[in-house]
Amino acid sequence: MHIKPGEFVSVLGPNGAGKTTLLKVLTLLTPPSEGQVHIAGRKVSEEQLALRKKMGVISHNTFLYANLTAYENLLFYGRMYDVPRLKDRVKEVISEVGLQYSLNDPVRTFSRGMQQRLAIARAIVHNPDILFLDEPYTGLDQHAIKILNQVLLSLTNQDRTIFLITHNFEQGLSMSDRIVILVKGKIVCEMPGKDLTLEDLQKTYLKCVGEK
Repeated sequence: MHIKPGEFVSVLGPNGAGKTTLLKVLTLLTPPSEGQVHIAGRKVSEEQLALRKKMGVISHNTFLYANLTAYENLLFYGRMYDVPRLKDRVKEVISEVGLQYSLNDPVRTFSRGMQQRLAIARAIVHNPDILFLDEPYTGLDQHAIKILNQVLLSLTNQDRTIFLITHNFEQGLSMSDRIVILVKGKIVCEMPGKDLTLEDLQKTYLKCVGEK
């Protein structure tokens, strides 16, 4: 599998297909059992620290500290990534996710939707070249979904590489350059997202995974 710089790829597949395992391998959390992974032309086994600075990750886990404020969380992660003009950057990303009025509130007081919006800000505070998303729409309210889509569209327009794992066909199709279907750890189908209808995607998916 090869993903071009600036490409938006969505991965679909049934439970147990290996989607999350694939994401863990690509985000350097799990070493591959076989084969090799190259990111930005580098073997991931050689320059993990430098490569991690190129990545942002959004998943079920927000990776936020509940007793810290939104501002303190973003400062913490920004310092990890050596973000320049960090305080200004924190204000930029907190505004992008619509939480500027909750900047100094402890995260433990946030709703699930607000926490996920802050997690989006956390993931992009260092302007990553690559954004990995593992079922990011799970548990989001409509307002948070709209904000996430706006952020993804903005990043797409900036030629960022985006890798999305989702069960939501409509969301996966809406901005993707390419759709990949994974079954039992293997890619069984790849198709361009452009001009692909939701109905055609659903039919192809059912055919590929053997469901009726």
